[in-house]
Amino acid sequence: MKDQTLVARKGEDMDMEFGAVLAAIAAVVLKVIFAIVLLLVGFMLIDKVSRKLVGALQKRGEVDRTILTSLSKAISVALKVLLIIVLVGYLGIDTSGLAALVASLGVTFGLAVNGAVANLAGGILLLVTRPFKVDDFIEVGGFMGTVKEIGLINTKILTMDNRIVYIPNGTVSSSSLINYNQEGLRRVDLVYSVSYSSDYTKAQQVIGEILAADPRILKDPAPTVRVVAQTLNGLDICCRPYVRPEHYWDVFFDLNEKVKTAFDANGIQIPFQQVEVTVSK
Repeated sequence: MKDQTLVARKGEDMDMEFGAVLAAIAAVVLKVIFAIVLLLVGFMLIDKVSRKLVGALQKRGEVDRTILTSLSKAISVALKVLLIIVLVGYLGIDTSGLAALVASLGVTFGLAVNGAVANLAGGILLLVTRPFKVDDFIEVGGFMGTVKEIGLINTKILTMDNRIVYIPNGTVSSSSLINYNQEGLRRVDLVYSVSYSSDYTKAQQVIGEILAADPRILKDPAPTVRVVAQTLNGLDICCRPYVRPEHYWDVFFDLNEKVKTAFDANGIQIPFQQVEVTVSK
């Protein structure tokens, strides 16, 4: 009888232990599911708040778009990492060991991407000094194009033939850079040659009339139309009007076409090389 009682008690104890284990597992599973839900919801909220903050500040115009975009990305990443650490602590995992692991991984990663450190430093320098901004037309590192994005590691530009080029910020910050938009206007430099047999003052007048008729060409500063050189074949007349940056290429091509048509209509000859052959008997 005693043996049966002991067996029954042992069975009850095992049932109680098994139930406790199941309860503990259920509690852990619920905590993990709750942590995953919090992680997903937190990421969504961080992205949503970041986008709204960027949009609000851009509308007010208080912060430069380039700096705002880079800082919002950095803050978003930092908040997500902080959320992950908090949730890991909520699950009962020691976060001090995780912090040490993150630090060691950071050192290892830094050594592995030693070349990227210069690009990161260059990106920070660009954000501080701001030699150009998004939508500026620049020339750097042998490339010319419109700035589409300034990141912490590289700068993204769109070239005139519709190619995207990623230039390392280390190269951008240490190279000679031309910003064609910073002054708010650009000068179109063109040279037209006329033969010595043509009236160069008439040619200047024709060019001036074309410039005056084009509303895209600014009156202040006034365009320059002057004889710039006397060559073996004729006279070179420089044409230097100022335009808004967005009109540069259209004016450049239009002027070349209009001047050629006007020269032909007014009998102004363009010099070309001639070869005289003398045959002696």
